[in-house]
Amino acid sequence: MKILLFVLLLLLILHLSHFTSGEKTIISSSSSCKNLVNTSCTNASYPKICIRTLSSYSAIKTPKDLAKASLNVSLSRANKASKFLIHLKVKSKREKGALVDCIEQIGDSIGELKKAIFELRHLHKGFGFKFQMSNLETWVSAAMTNDDTCLDGFKEINGKVRHDLKRRIANVAKVTSNALYLINILD
Repeated sequence: MKILLFVLLLLLILHLSHFTSGEKTIISSSSSCKNLVNTSCTNASYPKICIRTLSSYSAIKTPKDLAKASLNVSLSRANKASKFLIHLKVKSKREKGALVDCIEQIGDSIGELKKAIFELRHLHKGFGFKFQMSNLETWVSAAMTNDDTCLDGFKEINGKVRHDLKRRIANVAKVTSNALYLINILD
């Protein structure tokens, strides 16, 4: 009887320790994700935006996961900006010309960000790593250039259209700049 009680007590202790250690793992996993985001974003071009946009991603466990999440944020913002631009009403021919060019530039950015996301999913150390990294950096840099080119088309245009457009496109450029930084530190 004493042996049976001892075995039951031992099983109960093992059972409780299993659940307690599992709980600690969940907490430390969430904590390590937050630490990775905070540490990695510290030297980004826009650290506050970096932390704010990536802190909600709970599946971030590695710097590569962080880079993927940042590219997804960039793509999402670029898609939203594109929808905004498509529905934007402008009055003058000059504004219409700049808007058409801007829609094309943001469309190109979206394509480049999609290529970068695909490449990052297939990124692996070893043979071809430097080539893949070069492609990633090129596509994300090109997306940033397209964002800037879009804004350049509205330099001479004043008013609400320019302000709204500049705010949205600048936001895309900032999160894309942060994504490029997070990709660069993967080396």
